[in-house]
Amino acid sequence: MLRGAGKVALVTGGSSGIGLAAVRALTDAGVRVYETSRRDIDLPGGAIHIKGDVTEESSMERAVKTVLEAEGKLDILLCCAGFGISGAVEFTRLEDAKRQFEVNFFGVVNAVKAALPAMRRAGRGRIVIVSSVAGAIPIPFQTYYSATKAAINAYTSALSNEVRPYGVTVTAVMPGDIATGFTDARVKSHEGNGQYGGRIDRSVSKMEHDERSGMSPDTAGRYLTDMCLRRSVPVKSTIGATYKLLVSLAKLLPQGLVSKVVYMMYAK
Repeated sequence: MLRGAGKVALVTGGSSGIGLAAVRALTDAGVRVYETSRRDIDLPGGAIHIKGDVTEESSMERAVKTVLEAEGKLDILLCCAGFGISGAVEFTRLEDAKRQFEVNFFGVVNAVKAALPAMRRAGRGRIVIVSSVAGAIPIPFQTYYSATKAAINAYTSALSNEVRPYGVTVTAVMPGDIATGFTDARVKSHEGNGQYGGRIDRSVSKMEHDERSGMSPDTAGRYLTDMCLRRSVPVKSTIGATYKLLVSLAKLLPQGLVSKVVYMMYAK
């Protein structure tokens, strides 16, 4: 029997990148997968697309209702929807910063609020939220993206204890650099690059080089699927041995030293 046989999952942002890779891995594991995103797409393995927008609370409620009406339950919620912006804080438009939080953070909030009632009533459920290593080690000139992921980490830690008595487990997964279309989709602001001595463009170029050389999205998709299906999960985890080491060192080393290292890598 396949590992996920009999399970039902809803994936947000599963039309591309690691979300799409997770849809493939989940269906390969025997999970009945529904996916919601703004872009219509033919999904692999018989997964079903529901057009929706994570920034609209009513849209997430409709997506969950669709799954419950069709399947009678929702075992897994996997939150992958998100995008990135870059630029100096001083020159970033407030509306762009707010949009970053609307999608990356409050998009998760909307999906979780829609899914939790059914999971709580059933006495079981697994919520997996895609965070980032940048949530643990914030990246200069990607400050707002880093802030959304740090917010997700805190949200997950607190939420996991709120829902623990009801058999619902919550985990945040922190990928590092992954070679996906996320890089090209990043909304880049070059404003202030001259005033900052070219450091904005140098920082983002270095980050994008690292991303393009990063791990395969299929590796991340398989990891996310494991987090969806394993019996118990940590509140937070990191994909890849190198990134696990970096996140651990960032906790153990003096913060002044960690800051200097990040500066040398991405802000000098």
